[in-house]
Amino acid sequence: MDAQDAASTPFTEGRAREILAAAVPEVPAADATLLALGENAVFAAGGLVAKVGRDASLRDRAAHELRVAAWLTGLGVPAVRAADPGPREADGHPVTLWHRLPQAVRPAGTEDLAALLRLVHDLPAPDFALPRRDLLGGVERWLRLAGDAIDPADAAYLRERRDGFAAAAAALTPHLPPGPIHGDASPRNVHIGPDGPVLVDLETFSGDLREHDLVVLALSRDRYGLDPATYDAFTGAYGWDVREWDGCAVLRGARETASCAWVAQHAPGNAAALAEFARRVASLREGDPTVRWHPF
Repeated sequence: MDAQDAASTPFTEGRAREILAAAVPEVPAADATLLALGENAVFAAGGLVAKVGRDASLRDRAAHELRVAAWLTGLGVPAVRAADPGPREADGHPVTLWHRLPQAVRPAGTEDLAALLRLVHDLPAPDFALPRRDLLGGVERWLRLAGDAIDPADAAYLRERRDGFAAAAAALTPHLPPGPIHGDASPRNVHIGPDGPVLVDLETFSGDLREHDLVVLALSRDRYGLDPATYDAFTGAYGWDVREWDGCAVLRGARETASCAWVAQHAPGNAAALAEFARRVASLREGDPTVRWHPF
């Protein structure tokens, strides 16, 4: 398959299995269990987990995640470990291999996340360059993948909103000292194994405002219905509530913009994604922060 054909082929579970089989022939792709299908298709097979990137633009991010994982392992930070030092590739799609974690002993809570974030936020800068947290960098790609499944006026609105929040975020004065951050700090990215919490999904690991990590749960409280008591447990364990910072609304607005555009990429052929995109973009247009968004 040439690059043009690969780029135009829908990224379905079946397509992801084909890529996995080509890139990692030692993994029985037909028998692998699909764990997630989003930016990556994530499969479990035996003692391994394979992440198949949606398109070639994720190649650098896959290599970055592997480098960060090796660095965290060297520092003794409990994080997912790579099973192969570099990304593999098939038809332009990056594929990375990871050691499968033991079965979770319980769901991760916000206090578990706070404990890991304190570890990460205390780390010195590594001996390689960490990128800035380009929260809005995926918006154009997600809208492109959405194509004509969404209203062009909605796409234009999100582009304009992206540009405004990008400029506002660049001008922020942080409350906390900048440094290493996870970049997508949510309990879903914490695994509780028999030895305790482990940090997973390191693709967005960055060097930037620590507030990026803290605003994720603030948005979850406001938009996704996170129990306020659960949120308070997080801020209590971390030691500070980002909502006290006057820059919180800017990072929250930027993350809302990105989250809305992220759903758009799933809209072609997916009625549930299209409906959720419509809900999100309408609430942004109307300036209504009380509209609840559904996890997708």
